Amino acid sequence: MKKLLFAITLLIAAGCSKAQPPVIAPYKMLKLDNTWTTPADLKKDKPVMLIYFAPDCSHCQKLIYDMKPVMKSFKDIQVVMITFTDIKMVKTFNEDFGLSAYKNFTLGTEGYTYTVQKYYQMKTTPYIAIYAKDGHLVQAFEKVPKITDLVAVVKKT
Repeated sequence: MKKLLFAITLLIAAGCSKAQPPVIAPYKMLKLDNTWTTPADLKKDKPVMLIYFAPDCSHCQKLIYDMKPVMKSFKDIQVVMITFTDIKMVKTFNEDFGLSAYKNFTLGTEGYTYTVQKYYQMKTTPYIAIYAKDGHLVQAFEKVPKITDLVAVVKKT
């Protein structure tokens, strides 16, 4: 009986290790204005969409390009776009896509700490994690979702 209980415990633990973390990554991000931000700076009782990206990633660029026509769908969510690349690349990405026009978007870099990458155990970019007002994870996308799927999840938050 003890062996059976031990085996069940191992199976449950193995299954849980694949689960997404329930709270947002403990990032420290250098923003475009050369100030630092952390999750503590997020507005309370407002959903968050964390997008981990690379400015030179074609999938990341396509994601933002596809989001632009439906950007009003994201107006009520805090969007945190974080990368590991140099802040100069982030600034160029921001300018290329005109993201400064969207006040709910915060872009920056975690530098070479890779804290966010490790936290989500991500392998590719973009990675998207959407959190509800109360801070719990609603859904994570390890690959680029269809924009209609992304909008649908955001509407649920």
